[in-house]
Formats: sequence, C-alpha cells, structure tokens
Amino acid sequence: MAHGEGDPGVFTATALPGDPRLLPTVTNAFLGTRVFRDILHAAGVYSGAAGDTHRADVPSPLGLRMAAPGAHCPAQSFTLDTWTGTFSHTIQCPGYTTTHQLYAHHSLVHLMAFSITVRRLDSSTHPVTVQLQSLFVPQSQDLDLTPGPDFQGAHYIYGQTLVPEVEGGPRPTVHMLWTPIPQSLTLGGEERERCWEFLAAVAGSEEEAKRSYSAGLALVAAGSLHRSHIRAWAALRRGCSVELDGPPALRQALHGCLYYLLSAVPPQDSPGVPFHGISPGGLSNGTRGEDYWGHVFWDQDTWVFPNILLLYPAAARAVLQYRLRTLEGARRNAQEQGYEGAKFPWESAATGREVCPEEIYGAQEIHVSGDVLMAFEQYYCTTQDQQLFREDGGWELVEAVAQYWCSRMEWSEEEQLYHIRGVMPPDEYHSQVDNSAFTNAVARRSLNFAAALAQDLLLPVPEEWEDRARKIKVPFDEERKYHPEYDGYSPALSPGEPVKQADVVLLGFPLMHPMSAEVRRNDLEMYEPVTDPAGPAMTWSMFAVGWLELKELQRARSQLQKCFSNITEPFKVVLFGFTGFRITRSGLLFDPAFPDDITKLNISGVSYLGNKLGVTITREETRMEVTETCRDPPASALEAVLESGQRFPLREGQSISFPTAPGWIQRSPGRTP
Repeated sequence: MAHGEGDPGVFTATALPGDPRLLPTVTNAFLGTRVFRDILHAAGVYSGAAGDTHRADVPSPLGLRMAAPGAHCPAQSFTLDTWTGTFSHTIQCPGYTTTHQLYAHHSLVHLMAFSITVRRLDSSTHPVTVQLQSLFVPQSQDLDLTPGPDFQGAHYIYGQTLVPEVEGGPRPTVHMLWTPIPQSLTLGGEERERCWEFLAAVAGSEEEAKRSYSAGLALVAAGSLHRSHIRAWAALRRGCSVELDGPPALRQALHGCLYYLLSAVPPQDSPGVPFHGISPGGLSNGTRGEDYWGHVFWDQDTWVFPNILLLYPAAARAVLQYRLRTLEGARRNAQEQGYEGAKFPWESAATGREVCPEEIYGAQEIHVSGDVLMAFEQYYCTTQDQQLFREDGGWELVEAVAQYWCSRMEWSEEEQLYHIRGVMPPDEYHSQVDNSAFTNAVARRSLNFAAALAQDLLLPVPEEWEDRARKIKVPFDEERKYHPEYDGYSPALSPGEPVKQADVVLLGFPLMHPMSAEVRRNDLEMYEPVTDPAGPAMTWSMFAVGWLELKELQRARSQLQKCFSNITEPFKVVLFGFTGFRITRSGLLFDPAFPDDITKLNISGVSYLGNKLGVTITREETRMEVTETCRDPPASALEAVLESGQRFPLREGQSISFPTAPGWIQRSPGRTP
C-alpha cells in the first residue's frame, strides 16, 4: 500500500493493489488473515502429509466488503495503522461516512474482530443503509467441519484436519464461533452514529473458543473491545522503539517492519500457549502452493530471531521452544539419512519432520541445523538463561546437533581436515557440492558453542567436538585472500554463472567467522557482481551490513536501497548494521556507522542480561541509559567499554554519553546493579 502523509506509522491508499498477495495482513500469535480474504489460518494447524503439508484453510467470516447503495463513485480510503494494529476501510458518501475496522486481538489471541461504523455528516433524518458483501461459506478443503449448537448468539462449527502430517500422527481440531453477519446494516433516521461489532473466535478446543468469545462479548458490552486491543498492542510497542532522523521511506519501512515483527511474536502474558514458529509469509499466508505453504525455514532462526531477541527475550525463548518441541522429529530425520543426533528439516511444520515438497532441499540444505543452534547460542549469550538448557531441554538439542555434525563429517587424509560432502549451500543454484564455506563454518560454530556450553553447565566435553571444530575445512584462497563458496568454485573460472543469494558474505555477518578486513572486503567485492539481482532481498541487506562494517557508507546505502523490495530487510540493517550490534559471549558489541542522509538513530528497549537499555547515536555522540532492570532474577550490572579503554558504568536512570566510537557492553566486574 502507499504510505500516508506525515505519520510514518500510518499507511494509507485510495485503491488496493491488484495483486491480492500484497493486501495488508492482520495477525496475532495464533490467528492471521489478509484483509478481504475468505480464509484465515490458525497457528500449528496444518493439513496434508509430508511434501503436501500446508496451513489448513479455516473459513473466515471476516472477509467481507462494504458497499454504499446508490452512491456514485464514492471516495474510499484504506489504512493500516501500525500504532494500533488495525486495518480500516472508509467510504465517504454525500451526508455520511461508513468505516470498516478489522484487527486480530492482541491479548485475546483466539479472537479476531471487525466493526462497521456509520456516521452522519449532515442534519438529515433519512435511514442510511450499508450493504455487506460476504464470501463466507462454513466449509473448508482441509477440515472436516460439522455445525454445532449456537452459543450466546454465535454460530458454531468444529472439525479436524483431513490428513495428518505423518502417518498415524495427530490431526489438529479447530473450533470456531462467529457473530452472524446480515446482508445490510441500517442507521435509523434519529441516529447520528452507530457501531456494529462482530467477533470470530478460533481455538483448538470448544472450551477455549467459548471462553474467548464470551470475553469478547463482555468487552463489546462495556464498549471497550477495540480499546482493549489497542492497549495490548501499545504496551507491546512501548517495549521497543526504533526511530531515526533520515529519509521518510526508511522511517516508514521501519514502522512496517516493526508491525509485521510484533504481529508474529508470542504474547507476553500467555506463557502457557505453545508457539508454533514463524514462517516467511507469516501466519496470514501459507495455503497450499502459497508462501512456502506456511513452513518454518532458517529465516526464523537466522533473520527474524535476532531482532526479537534484542527487543523481547521472553518471546525469543518461546521461538526456541518451538524447536525444542520438534526435536524428536529432527532426530528421526537424521536417523533416516543414516546419521546420528538431530537434523532439523529445511522446511518444518508441526512435527519437526521434513515437509519440503522437493527432496533435494531437505536432503542437502543441511546448514539449517547450524542456523537453529546459532539462535540458541545468541539467546544464551544475551540472557544467560541456564534453566532453558539445564531443565527445559536446551542442552539435549545442542548435544544432538553437535552429534549430527560429527557424524556428517568425513576425514580427508590428503588435506588432514574434516570435510562435509554433497550439500546445497545457501546459494541454491548449486547442489551436491563439497565443503560449502557457510555450511562448514556454521558447523564449526555449532561445535564450539556446544563445547563452551558444556563447560558452563559443568558437563564433560567430548574430545571429538573440539577436535572437529579445529580441523573442519572452511575453503580459503590464500593467494587471492577470499573464501570460495565451496571446493572448486571460482567466479573467474565460471564467468556469468550467478549466485542465487548472499552466501559467503554471511561468514562476516551473522556468523562472525574470524577474518581480516581485507578478506571481508574481498568476499564482498568477489560476490557482489555475480549475485543474481533477482535473488532474495535479504541478500542486499547482508551486503549493506558488510559495507557498514568496513565504513563504506555510500556502498552500504546503495545496497540498502535494493532491499526495500522486502519490508523486513531495512529493519535488520538498522538494528544490526547502523548500530554495529553484535552478540558475542563476552559482550554486546557496537560500532555505529550510517550514510550521510541519516543523522540520528534512537533505539529503546534493547535487552541485555536482564536490563533494558535506550541508545541514541549521532555521528558525534552516543548516549546510553539503563531504563529498566529485572529484579527476579536480578539483572547483571553493566558497563560500556570503548576500544580506547574508557569505561562507563551503566546505572538505571542515569544517562552516559561519549564520542561515537567502537566498543561493547559487558558485565561490570565487582558491581551490583
């Protein structure tokens, strides 16, 4: 949609995009739909076996359109308000306006709602009728639905998915209650304004669906249904803010990114509700043949997770628990391919078994297991939450992935190094290659983390973990000082052969594989001209971050422009590129840099070791403040340390400032918060 004037958090258009895939979405942690669509999706509800597994289509009573009878070409507007998490459609006719609002309730996560409001603009007294055009039919191609008795004025259907993901596996049940929708609504002659509210409650049990519907009705009666949603959404947004003084398009993109990010995170006040992962197209998409069918990829762990972690560590923990719940499926994947430990699927749904429709990706794109473990490592470094690993299954997952990598390696007598053969790297234009630089580097990182975590947990460290981490081959050209993508790869030997997406450049970020600035530059220079310009948008955000690391600000800016085709990309460039934030075992690194058209960056709600920080950066000065400190368990006292050696204690409520320069935030030795 086109952007609204003035407020970068409000997106307004006078017409809808012709491609329905580009319609705005309204989503919470459990329910999602695209506006004006006749289906919705519920988290974790998939139908179809293995390669046919997809999000089950749940019929949606929310996908209606308003029409004003007799009005000739009325003025219309469509608005997505990211401050309130609400979509609106307004029709302005002579003498009155009618507004349709739609939202996924952010605290009652099993509830979606819409309202129709008709308001007079003049002193007329004739009735005003608005027609409601609905495509809703209480049937589904994926669910065996049965009508049940009405409940508190709502219609009721329930049923199971038709085909389980694995033979003999569970078939999720869906229960839905919804307010009956009339064909028209009429504002009486004596009425100036009236609002009609409609509810749809969807849950895995009859009890939860009825509880949510009843709670919604009570809020409707109190006149506070939408306000309660706005309060919950505002509370979530208050927990973090990313603002900059810079180009309007980038400011708007940040608000759009934050809207879709917060729409996907687990609810803060519902820790008992299991989370079902984040798919590339979000919960609003994923019917058969659409947006990877709602499957969870490495995108969740590599690209989305770090943003959630720095802003909402409790939500990040819930994302990791999705992987913990699917660990047994990952063990089966490894076993079926003849390996030990756990191999996470390239495409995951409810069970952790491989559900990718094309076998080659599930068999060869094995770096995903290392991507999953990197998310666990970043969480541990940022929170020091040992309970997740000691009591909640985290250690078993880390150990299983380390075992998988060890069993996947082969010893090369010729090179005296361990090899991983027959893989597909992130660059999916190449398959069955040996020693993918990214795959082997992420395997090394997995083993190093597993060994370090074992030491922290006072567990024995298998000698083979450390040995294989030291001796795994990561291809490197000593003469040209760059990393070949895999054994035998050379752009010079295959001119014009494109690379699909960022691959080797990911060694620098997010992997933080050790290398000199010269090698980092050479990798960027080598792969930028051969990378397919039509490849995934995350590619250009990773090139942008690389150039920001090297302080090549204008080159970074040109790459950032390319990644606007995917609204989630500018957010990570700002959060990890402009700030230089890097999560390490010893501290949270920072090394700010931004292009000439950006003068100030302000981030609030950065979480680190139980503290919330606010950070404001200009070219000349950086200001930091601990704005909130966890008491139970007690947060670690922090300090900011510059590369020059200067130290600045970070105390709650006290702002510090220093000339903008590289440094890090770490535990303060010998001081309590």
